[in-house]
Amino acid sequence: MVFSKKGLAAICAIGAVSLLVNANVVMAKDNNKTIVSLERSATRNSSHSVVKKRKSFEERIHDILYPEPEVNSEPAKEIKPEPPKAIIFDNETNIMGGAVATKEQCVRYLLKNNPYPLLNTTPEKLVDYYYEEAAREGIRPDIAFAQALKETGYFRYGGTVIPAQNNYCGLGTTSATVKGAFFDTPQLGVRAHIQHLLAYASTKLPTTPVVDPRYELVRSSYGDNTLHEWKDLNGRWAVPGVGYGQSILGYYHAILES
Repeated sequence: MVFSKKGLAAICAIGAVSLLVNANVVMAKDNNKTIVSLERSATRNSSHSVVKKRKSFEERIHDILYPEPEVNSEPAKEIKPEPPKAIIFDNETNIMGGAVATKEQCVRYLLKNNPYPLLNTTPEKLVDYYYEEAAREGIRPDIAFAQALKETGYFRYGGTVIPAQNNYCGLGTTSATVKGAFFDTPQLGVRAHIQHLLAYASTKLPTTPVVDPRYELVRSSYGDNTLHEWKDLNGRWAVPGVGYGQSILGYYHAILES
């Protein structure tokens, strides 16, 4: 037997009526109008009744014939990008290693503390020299530059060493009356600084001709022994040098934050 769409709808409606009757829907006629009674439901142990208005006969028939699709009640979870993880560098305290701070950070930190450094080159070029010479020997250029800031007072000088020496780490300055080494160019001054650090930290020879006047003195004194961390320079690079290496790292951390 074949039913039309209207016929199927009528049959479904009859079934729906039967369901409503079985559900004890109370219908009453008053003045030729259909009135749906209100049903009271009370919560056990509660003195207050909750009155709920039920849907009309036509509305409930419509809901049965045309049910609404189920909607997920849980709100969609917002996918948030994970914040970048902090990178911890295990070799932070080592004399040898690669740079972490950028050249721009080094220049910015210098000029923040001294807009007019007493240099025979530009701040940018001096930082370039540190990164070039240090990379050649495997020394940390950013922390070596931090040491130069400490030794020269942000290149203000004011002590025994003068700007014309291009001496950025107090090489050969053994007392208040001994000026120490002179270097013809800023790059040679940086090279001597890096070579002096290499003399403490490694037994390998520099890749360029030695310009550090105290390189052989350090190597002959230490032999096969080497220093690994900046704090190991305490009492060696500077005397008495208490906290000397740690203070250099303080400058370095300030560079990173600039």
